[in-house]
Amino acid sequence: MNQKVLIVEDEFLIALDLEATVQAMGMEVTGLAANKEQALRLAPTADVAFVDVNLSDGATGPEIGRRLAQDHGIAVVFMTGNPDMVAGGIEGTLGVVKKPVKPSVVEQSLRYAVARRNGALAAVPSQMLVFA
Repeated sequence: MNQKVLIVEDEFLIALDLEATVQAMGMEVTGLAANKEQALRLAPTADVAFVDVNLSDGATGPEIGRRLAQDHGIAVVFMTGNPDMVAGGIEGTLGVVKKPVKPSVVEQSLRYAVARRNGALAAVPSQMLVFA
């Protein structure tokens, strides 16, 4: 399961927590991005991305998620305190999890994203709203 994970989150401590959970699962974090420019620059290195909705450059998360999924084939899961902002779904992305997110939910979400990216069946995490 050698997947590369991009974390798009402007709150540094949350990003570090996510990074630690991903690494504890034996996966590599390819980078931490706090805004659209950083996220799109790091996109070619990633297989999976956790994307917050509100970032240091505003509510750019939905556009970032769409571009990561459509332009780079990345499995995108949104993690936000405002899930209503993406509840209608963002084309190409998998779903949204409401913050704060426990490490176990991060793990379930990551397993789900990897399985979906690889075309496999996967259990939907109980905390995730999956997009159609």
